[in-house]
Amino acid sequence: MAKGKNKRAKNASAVQADAPAAPQDGPVEGIYPIDTGTAELERDHYSPTGWLLRINDVPSSHVDLAAPGHLDFEYMRWIAALIRSRFNPAQVEAQGHKLRALHLGGGACSMARWASVTYPNARQVVVELDGKLAALVRAWFDLPRAPLLRIRVGEAGAVLATLTDATRDLVIRDVFAGDQTPRDLTTLAFTAHAARVLDETGLYVVNCGDTPALENARREAATIGAVFKHVAIVADPTMLKGRRHGNVIIAGSNAPIPAGPEFIRELLGGGVPAQHWDDATVRTFARHATAV
Repeated sequence: MAKGKNKRAKNASAVQADAPAAPQDGPVEGIYPIDTGTAELERDHYSPTGWLLRINDVPSSHVDLAAPGHLDFEYMRWIAALIRSRFNPAQVEAQGHKLRALHLGGGACSMARWASVTYPNARQVVVELDGKLAALVRAWFDLPRAPLLRIRVGEAGAVLATLTDATRDLVIRDVFAGDQTPRDLTTLAFTAHAARVLDETGLYVVNCGDTPALENARREAATIGAVFKHVAIVADPTMLKGRRHGNVIIAGSNAPIPAGPEFIRELLGGGVPAQHWDDATVRTFARHATAV
């Protein structure tokens, strides 16, 4: 499911005349005007504490108030598996390390909520273009406060360019305009900035929405592979065979990206079993593509 997040269309659908005011003590169903269109919050019919956020009618995020570590979207579970494989939570805690995470694309901060539970001492920054959406999400979902989690309102590329070298362990890019990531966030220059702000073992993870032709995934893999020494892909086999629209998770790092048995079992055990491609497979997949 490719989804809309950061740079969204300005010509939003009609907003309810009686849209709820910004809540002060929890989520309230309704359609809310935001800077880039509309945000619709609706209850999860399968969970009494779950909520689904739609941005301009596109599913963007899911949050379970009672279980911050729960990720409803499969592609987010795949990202989480990659992160745990690189940064073993028990080892990170034993070392007293504070995982430094940068989320480019905010939505409902689902991944940041997960990370705050998995890595309790993490220091996270979420970059969200839409200031009104950021305020709503803060009010709805009782997010951790600074210094544990800061929401910075701004454009992902502009913010990334200002950050200091080697100051992050993890950068996640999950930014969409409709069903596509803005092109300027897929380029060699942007990817080089991501590599610059990561330390030597840092991990860059992107959510790539694509069609059965897989043109976006090939070009993004070529671009990330041109900047990082190691690349990997996680997606469901049907997607990788070019049979449907969906999400392809691409990771890059200057250190080998672990893919041990536990990681593979986790990918295979989800509601939508996923496949892992190692560096050699990804580079073969992208060998005829041109970096952006």
